[in-house]
Amino acid sequence: MTKSKRLFFSWPHILLTALLLVIIGVIVWLFSSSHPQNDVYENTSLAMGTYVQQTIYGNNVDQAAEDAAQAVSDLEDRISWRKEDSDVAKINANAGKDWITIDSQTAGLLEQCLDVARQSGGAFDPTILPLSSLWDFGGENQHLPEDQEIQRFLPYVDYENLRVDTENDSASLKNSMYALDLGAAGKGAACDAVVASYEASGVSCGIVAVGGSVGTYGQKPDRSDWTIAIRNPFQNLSEESNVSMGTLSLSGGFVSTSGMYEKYFEEGGKLYHHILDPKTGYPVENGLASVTVVCDQGALSDMLSTACFVLGAEESQDLLAHYHAQAVFIYQDKRVFITEGLRSRVSITAEGYTLLDSLS
Repeated sequence: MTKSKRLFFSWPHILLTALLLVIIGVIVWLFSSSHPQNDVYENTSLAMGTYVQQTIYGNNVDQAAEDAAQAVSDLEDRISWRKEDSDVAKINANAGKDWITIDSQTAGLLEQCLDVARQSGGAFDPTILPLSSLWDFGGENQHLPEDQEIQRFLPYVDYENLRVDTENDSASLKNSMYALDLGAAGKGAACDAVVASYEASGVSCGIVAVGGSVGTYGQKPDRSDWTIAIRNPFQNLSEESNVSMGTLSLSGGFVSTSGMYEKYFEEGGKLYHHILDPKTGYPVENGLASVTVVCDQGALSDMLSTACFVLGAEESQDLLAHYHAQAVFIYQDKRVFITEGLRSRVSITAEGYTLLDSLS
């Protein structure tokens, strides 16, 4: 008996058994990769004045979606200037007075806002509230302000008056007339929060859209790219037809679009959209209809889409290169310029668009 046991558990048998287990494991992995068993779950909630749309693959996806939606609500409670107890509201209320202790994530976001503001020469400016509140786009009193009002508040839009201390998680505004509005960063930041929540939940992969921003996490179960629609900026939403001008194919990353169609009104026969030039106080008029930016961070993509819309396509190229970002610029005459890193990933499906080879 002893001898036979030795023969049965000899090293050749052990090695053969181990090899068979490895082969079986590989076969199971290949089968599960080509025949994914993960659950898929779709969820829509409301936050930041828009829809939060999630598609998640993996285990416990319903709880993961709930956690992610909560993460967006928590972020809104910290950074919305409309929320009385938010970090941003407290900074605004104490402008010209004290430094305010804030959440570390708020401090990090404000520091990132300052970085993009500096790199863009103020094309993106988080202190835009004195002007944006005058126009009240999307509010109950949206209107064309008197020019003297705009000129009065224009000097109080200057990112250099925002001070952030990330070591002590605090921030302040130097003058009582300054105020923060993170509307051009918030939805992208929400995508960051959702993706971080997905990672913590242990789901396989997922994609989230918060207004004009999209975030992806992981690789799709069938290992194909994520397909993201690029909004047709000229499409009337009341029409029963496709509202996309094309699609963007990505293996991962974040996407944000800024367009003149998002919030606007007409007065005196002229359309006024919500993307303000911090240097003039008026909506940007440079021939662009929308800008879509792709990069590796949600908040950054959101800020850059606004900055690039203000700067225009030519002046945006150095800014995009600095952040290793790519973009799609759509002009009001339906010309389209796509930066080199995205050209093979964009398919224009709507009629009437002309693709530009260069900006020259």
